[in-house]
Amino acid sequence: MPLNWRAGIHVEMIEYIEKVIAAPTIEDLWSLHCDAMAEYGFDRLLYGFTRFRTATSLGSAEDFLILTNHSDAYMRPFIDDGLYLEAPTVRWALENSGTMSWRWIIEHPEMLTESEKRVVELNRRYGINAGYTISFKDVSIRCKGAIGLIAHESLTQSDVDTLWAREGRKITAMNNIAHLRITSLPYAAAHKMLTQRQREALEWVGEGKTTQDIATIMGLTPATIEKHLRLAREALNVETTAQAVLKASFQNQIFVVPAE
Repeated sequence: MPLNWRAGIHVEMIEYIEKVIAAPTIEDLWSLHCDAMAEYGFDRLLYGFTRFRTATSLGSAEDFLILTNHSDAYMRPFIDDGLYLEAPTVRWALENSGTMSWRWIIEHPEMLTESEKRVVELNRRYGINAGYTISFKDVSIRCKGAIGLIAHESLTQSDVDTLWAREGRKITAMNNIAHLRITSLPYAAAHKMLTQRQREALEWVGEGKTTQDIATIMGLTPATIEKHLRLAREALNVETTAQAVLKASFQNQIFVVPAE
């Protein structure tokens, strides 16, 4: 293998991996990943992840982790109005793992349902004409993550496919690394992050401590502990404290090392 390939590609990947590992928050990681993908011509990204997938559902949209640099004008109909459920790229991502060129959508419109055609038309209105989808291979049948890489309006799908033939393995690896790191960082659906006190109270519940035990450990009254647990349940939109512990654990909001 040529030395210039090792010096160029390897150093670039190592720098990217180091930055991803060092990112203290999902927001920081997402910003650097968007910048990295923009260098390849993908100026808009849409990442989605759920831990509540079933055979017939992706779970509640309130529990999705959605990261994007799309405009609100596009995201409102696509996510809020539920058009994502009809998107051909989403359908493919749910049924497959790996990478997919959008060429088949462009070349075979007859394969699309009327609902899928409406999504394609929405995309065209917002200059979404070419790209790739990466569907991640997650370790749990309840989890599903995918990302759409949308090419700059000036690029055709042929341009993107040519780029992918040259850089696709590296781009795929970078996105898989970002996905693994994203799913290890704390996040909250609808930005309902727990407070430090709420996290600590839930952590002690997870350790099997009673309300009185937690009050003694945290130096608070049992009534105050009950208040923190109630607010945690409300923030996580669950009914019981046991459910709150499980959901907070799924979202990496508890048992995490505080940011320096």
